[in-house]
Amino acid sequence: MQTLDRLFLDQLKDTYYAERQILKTLPKMAKAADSPALAEAFTQHRLQTQGQIERLQEVFEVLGKRAAGVTCEAINGIIEECEELLEEDKDKSPVRDAGLVACGQAVEHYEIARYGTMIAWSKRMGADRITQLLEETLAEEKQTDLDLTELSEQILTESNDGQNQQAEGKQKAKA
Repeated sequence: MQTLDRLFLDQLKDTYYAERQILKTLPKMAKAADSPALAEAFTQHRLQTQGQIERLQEVFEVLGKRAAGVTCEAINGIIEECEELLEEDKDKSPVRDAGLVACGQAVEHYEIARYGTMIAWSKRMGADRITQLLEETLAEEKQTDLDLTELSEQILTESNDGQNQQAEGKQKAKA
């Protein structure tokens, strides 16, 4: 059985890889978004992700280890699902934006789970500085998830309002 230190390091490497893959994917998601607010949210999250990667690098430093990632099939799968969405629905629309939000939230939920676990372990290990760094990132991930929920509701509400206005216009034209 592994030691908690070793298990933590494995999880850290997995998360580091995931954050770097997310960093590469966010510009594609921003470009694919129809909603300017969603595109901006993805762009801002990319900047935030850069800071999160820097914090992970600091965690590696505290541990006296070189920052390195290991392939994370889970994040690869989530990113692949997002790419499939964009392949299947090539036209920008509020519905595709809702799908992009769902992809973004799948990423956030994965990260929330990883950071929450590593925080619990770092506390158990008595690694206060590591805990502090990870808690800062976890707070950002949770806020991003909330922001994406609000954006999804806004996008779909605006889309529904636009469809209702079109339907009303057609009815008035027939009358």
